[in-house]
Amino acid sequence: MSFGTETEPETEALRLDETDPLPTLRGEFLVPPAPGGTYTEAAYFAGNSLGLQPRAVAARLREELDDWARLGVEGHTLARRPWVDYHELLREPAARLVGALPYEVVAMNSLTVNLHLMMASFYRPAGNRTRVVIEDSAFPSDSYAVASQAVHHGLDPASAVVRLRPRPGEDNLRTEDVLAFLEREGGSVALLLLGGVNYLTGQLMDMPAITKAGRAAGAVVGWDLAHAAGNVPLRLHDWDVDFAAWCTYKYLNSGPGAVAGCFVHERHVRDAAVPRLAGWWGTDPAVRFRMDPDIAPPASADAWQLSNPPIMALAPVLVSLEIFDRVGTAALRARSERLTGYLAGRLAPVRGAEVLTPSDPAARGAQLSLRVADAGALVRRLAAGHGVIADAREPDVVRLAPVPLYNTFHDCHRAAEALAGLLDGQ
Repeated sequence: MSFGTETEPETEALRLDETDPLPTLRGEFLVPPAPGGTYTEAAYFAGNSLGLQPRAVAARLREELDDWARLGVEGHTLARRPWVDYHELLREPAARLVGALPYEVVAMNSLTVNLHLMMASFYRPAGNRTRVVIEDSAFPSDSYAVASQAVHHGLDPASAVVRLRPRPGEDNLRTEDVLAFLEREGGSVALLLLGGVNYLTGQLMDMPAITKAGRAAGAVVGWDLAHAAGNVPLRLHDWDVDFAAWCTYKYLNSGPGAVAGCFVHERHVRDAAVPRLAGWWGTDPAVRFRMDPDIAPPASADAWQLSNPPIMALAPVLVSLEIFDRVGTAALRARSERLTGYLAGRLAPVRGAEVLTPSDPAARGAQLSLRVADAGALVRRLAAGHGVIADAREPDVVRLAPVPLYNTFHDCHRAAEALAGLLDGQ
């Protein structure tokens, strides 16, 4: 790919936008106004934190509100999308998104709640096999969750939780080091729970190889897909993953605090002996309203549900999944690699910005993380002076996420020009 000339980088960015095999769907999203600079719309690179609102969401929510006003409680069965089984509308598109069988997925709760529900079933320390393994740069909520699970089992998190660290002087875990750890110490590991795409660096983990090694070592393998779902192609069923959970408010653009997703492999959903925390929506819908005291869980991921689905919160998720079904993850992934490749090329000569994200496009998601001085101040200056919205992870990381659904090459040009002006001028 050509990155243009020194004299006409904007012209080249516009040309790439005009000729890209997958034109941007930017027009289907509400882009915030630029808080500063010469452009009307922001160049929005914070989709790895909160995705933009699809324009179709407002109308979909209005339909649900109208049905509630018109039907009251009868909306559970008579709404245009009946509420009683509304979550089932998301089952097949969610399964296609993460590479699962339809009965292996369910939309429910929030990400960390789902991780706790999964660990209640699958983190079962016994004998010498007591440890849970995460990456050292795991998102804090994951760290809190696994530590609290260790305490729940009467274990000391200081010894029960293992945090895998990159080699000295490096920022990303090497797959061979993860595999070597599992071969060496896998007999003590009860659960391996890593992020599919690391939130801080944007590294895409080799999920198939790590899953295979973890299961060969006798551990349960789960994945936090908060930054992977809607970002990279997934094949959870084929990779033999035990469980996974993800949020939907980042790359899936479903709104702040949106309902999350969960995957449980078919070998577990068909095993009635797997322990689980229970609630009334986790019983077979054929007998749910008999109000029996004894639960009859279905042979699906629905057995992990606790409560009836929140319709107003699920509606935006359904809108998002419809977009992904229409466009396809393969096409989005290819466009993502083109956008990050272009942005990486434009940032390479910028002084004062060290890219932490792997340089291999196959080893990263739709994110470039930069190590800079005073990340918070830089992000504020990008917004106020240039209309470029990024986010900071203190003290020294700025994250830029060129989301393929709505970011453009021209957005990337704007970000690179702004960073060059701010950092080269220091």
